[in-house]
Parts: sequence; structure tokens; C-alpha cells
Amino acid sequence: MTDPVLSGSRGVPETVRQAVEAGVRAVQLRDKDATDEEFVAMARILGPICASAGALFLVNDRVRLAAACGADGAHVGQDDMDAATARTMLGPGAVLGVSVRTAEEARAAERAGADYVAANMVFATSTKTDLPGPLGIASVRELRSVVTIPLVAIGGITTENASEVLAAGADGLAVVSALMASPDLPGDVGRFFALLSYYSKTWK
Repeated sequence: MTDPVLSGSRGVPETVRQAVEAGVRAVQLRDKDATDEEFVAMARILGPICASAGALFLVNDRVRLAAACGADGAHVGQDDMDAATARTMLGPGAVLGVSVRTAEEARAAERAGADYVAANMVFATSTKTDLPGPLGIASVRELRSVVTIPLVAIGGITTENASEVLAAGADGLAVVSALMASPDLPGDVGRFFALLSYYSKTWK
């Protein structure tokens, strides 16, 4: 997941390029402060970078702009848009991810046609300030048990704690700081994938 501040002088496009060349399989454009015009302009830079590496390109929240961005799909939170409405807007062929914190939200997202759900803020992180607190590992296990679609863990995920969420049943890892601000991005991508391989998890 992108962050224009955390990417620093390297910038978002170069950070994304290094990430997908190192093996990252999905990129989500996330920029809460960008105007729609700025958001679409960045998307039109990142989309081809992702496509050249065979990585999915998703937009965060702004479902109405997904087509203009040339995105493969979108990711929405509970306060952004109803998952069923997002699915209708995106159409059946696009990827739809939904952030969830409870079993009820996870089941509802799957029924609405989500392709994956994201356990929203497993560990504390400065990139998410609008949530009451971290879910913890027990919630990852619970969410895994109530849906059949892939479960992605997000929130404070690092190479040091990723094994905990993978062991709890997460199928994928969504990270911001750990890659956007990484001084050794290819190396950290490799470390994440070593853990994913160990737990026999793959992005679908």
C-alpha cells in the first residue's frame, strides 16, 4: 500500500517499481489527501508499472475512479462504501477487497461478493488513526474461521511479526511502512516472501 510521505525522496513510483520487481503481487494506491485529479494522475503512472511485472493494481476507497485509473479493482473500508454497492460499481470481473474487524463484517463482505477480506489493524500502526485499537492475533484466527475467501492481514505488519499472522491463518500480508520506508526494499520483500513460502501461503 502506497504512502507519499513514507516513500520519502525515493517517491511512490520508484518504490512501487522496486517492490513489484522484487516480487510484490499487488499494489494498492492509497492517498487520503490527494485530489481526484492527483489520484488519477498517480494511478496512470503506477498502473503500467504494476502491469509490466504482472502485479495487480488496486485503488483504495475511490471506487468511482477505478475505471479512470485503469485499476484491476478496489479496496473499501466499512465507512467508505457498502461492499455490495462497490461490487455493482466495479462489475463482476474486478477485484474487490473489504476491510473488516468482526466476524459479522467478514461474512457480510463475502456474501456481497468480496474477493478477499482484510483484518483491519492487527497491530498498532501510525498509518491508521481512526480505529479503536489493534485486533490482535486471536481476531485473525476468528476471521479466518468464518470466511472461505482469502484473508489478508494489515496494520503494523513487519518481517518480525508476519509469522504470527500467517500462523494464525492469514493468506496474505498488506504492508505500508515496512516497505514504503524500507532502506532495503528488495531485501525486505524477499524476507516477507520467505515467510509466506514457509507457511505455504499464496496470493490468489
